[in-house]
Amino acid sequence: MNLVKAPAVQLHLPLEIRPEPTLESYFAGPNLEALAAVTALAGGQGEPYLLLVGASGTGKSHLLQAACQAAVQTQRQAHFVPLGLKGLEPALLEGLEWFDLVAVDDLHDIAGDLVWERALFHLFNRLREQGGALLCAARAAPDALPFALPDLASRLAWGPRYRLLPLSDADCEQLLIESAQRRGLQLTVELVQFIMHHYARDPASLLDLLARLDSLSLREQRPPSIQLLRRLMLGQP
Repeated sequence: MNLVKAPAVQLHLPLEIRPEPTLESYFAGPNLEALAAVTALAGGQGEPYLLLVGASGTGKSHLLQAACQAAVQTQRQAHFVPLGLKGLEPALLEGLEWFDLVAVDDLHDIAGDLVWERALFHLFNRLREQGGALLCAARAAPDALPFALPDLASRLAWGPRYRLLPLSDADCEQLLIESAQRRGLQLTVELVQFIMHHYARDPASLLDLLARLDSLSLREQRPPSIQLLRRLMLGQP
């Protein structure tokens, strides 16, 4: 009996490894001063409390997570708290004063919730007593948010406040080009212009599109093209 060996089957798995947010990968554009302040805080220098304010898509979450990454790389302990994530409880903030850096995102999501506000107020005080740093972010300034606890609103207005501004079109184009190069992708001028004319011009949306384009290009073993982009925009596989 002749045994026929079955041919090996090679499976191509389009696994995408998303890079962790870093301070170096944050495209600052008009927000260089804010980036410098966050970098100093993450390194244990500068102000012990900073507040970032800005609309969705300006990179608040990126900077908070990147600050935690930078702190950890210098042998410091850091903790990121995304208040916009469903299912979290105020008890999560207990004991965080022992961290060197605590980054609290989406303050606007707990404004008006007295239990959360009290928990954050006490964390603020405990961090100051222990010498820890606090980095917060919200879509609006504390005096424009419906906080029920005046003492918390007052605390949050203590330190330097940086308003993150949207990137210009030229900045967005440069962000696309540099981010693609880090992924090993080469975007033609025509491709960049096509994206800018047919897609949302905010960093989060552009980087998400670039990640999906990279995944599709890898899966099909084809360089990025307008044809592939059209398929992504139409939701076609």
